[in-house]
Amino acid sequence: MQIELSAARRNAQGTGASRRLRHAGKVPGILYGGAEPPLTIELDHRELFLQARREAFHASIITLTLDGQKQQVLLRAINMHPWKAAVQHVDFQRVRADQKIHMRVPTHFLNAEKSPAVKDAGAVINHVMNDIDITCLPADLPRFIEVDLAGITVGHSIHVKEIAFPQGVTPVVHRGENPVVASASLPKAAPTEEEEAAAAAEVVPASAVPAAKQQPETADAAAAAAKPEKGDKGEKPAKAEKGDKK
Repeated sequence: MQIELSAARRNAQGTGASRRLRHAGKVPGILYGGAEPPLTIELDHRELFLQARREAFHASIITLTLDGQKQQVLLRAINMHPWKAAVQHVDFQRVRADQKIHMRVPTHFLNAEKSPAVKDAGAVINHVMNDIDITCLPADLPRFIEVDLAGITVGHSIHVKEIAFPQGVTPVVHRGENPVVASASLPKAAPTEEEEAAAAAEVVPASAVPAAKQQPETADAAAAAAKPEKGDKGEKPAKAEKGDKK
């Protein structure tokens, strides 16, 4: 299935110009790569937004029509609004048929329900890598990589080098590395009534905890305790009765 988009050259640049474009239902973008210089472009927001919702749009060769000419490009970046369903900016890279490209391609996990881990042991499959970095010629670019889980068992994993990649497609990994793509593990069991009772029996009651030994009160501490707080004037001495003079 071929993906096509239309674009136009964009002359005005800057924050204000980009804001006006968005208000007019357009998306500012840039087209770079190849032997030609970078170009600032604009695209229809509705058309771009609908394409961006498709998984294939993010890992496919796109036919971009610009000034009446069609060229092959890759989506390299798409910036979305922080809280609105709106595209803010988009980057495309030109590709050449004779030059290999690097691309992150989504993984599709198959046959998990048929595996011994799930079918026989009720294990849970952990999807460690939801996409894989690959290199290939543009014509060989797959829209996704299939990961067959039919043979996975409990406690085992499937690594990148165990996957059957399409012809012409090579995973990009560092020398000596073989990262995990998926693993199978048993779900954590809920504690039984016996285990909960045993755990409760191990709790030490508060009455069994010895009270902290109190230190003898020093003279300074006793004086501080006897000193009235600020604002506490204490009781006034009783006035001598009239006529009671020495």
